Amino acid sequence: MATASEISEFDTEELERQLSETRRELFNLRFQLATGQLDNFSRINHVRKDVARMMTELRIREIGEAEGLAMDDLPGHRAAARRRSEDEALGRDKTTASERRAKAKAEAADEHEGHDHASGDLDEDELAEEIADDDGMALPDAEVDVRDSAMVEESEEADAADDEAEADAEEKS
Repeated sequence: MATASEISEFDTEELERQLSETRRELFNLRFQLATGQLDNFSRINHVRKDVARMMTELRIREIGEAEGLAMDDLPGHRAAARRRSEDEALGRDKTTASERRAKAKAEAADEHEGHDHASGDLDEDELAEEIADDDGMALPDAEVDVRDSAMVEESEEADAADDEAEADAEEKS
């Protein structure tokens, strides 16, 4: 099975030849399936995906040629590499928020063996893990601090509004 990066390294003629061979292999696998001779059924899916990758790369090249782009300027799987580098530049990691919470809980359990923490208060690390962007990526410390202070202000405003509502309710009764 060829990866997208391996496929992108082929020149166009070689890629077309590989596509032809892969389609022939897919035809033979389907023929074996129909005659009951196929032993590895998952091979069909792998070959289908290889065909799709090759066709995608050819289409990307076709579009790039029509637009007059150089090979290095073509989109495609290279966009994912750009996103990864942007995430690294912003200090984001690839773990999800739930993975970070589980890791923090495990670390806290190791630190406080035998101690029961039922307070419900979050320390700074747990709060940073709770405040994640929409992609599930951890935010840089500067952004966490800004959001943390905004959350504190909102919480204080909400508490003040609740206190006023309670005071009004007491005055009416």
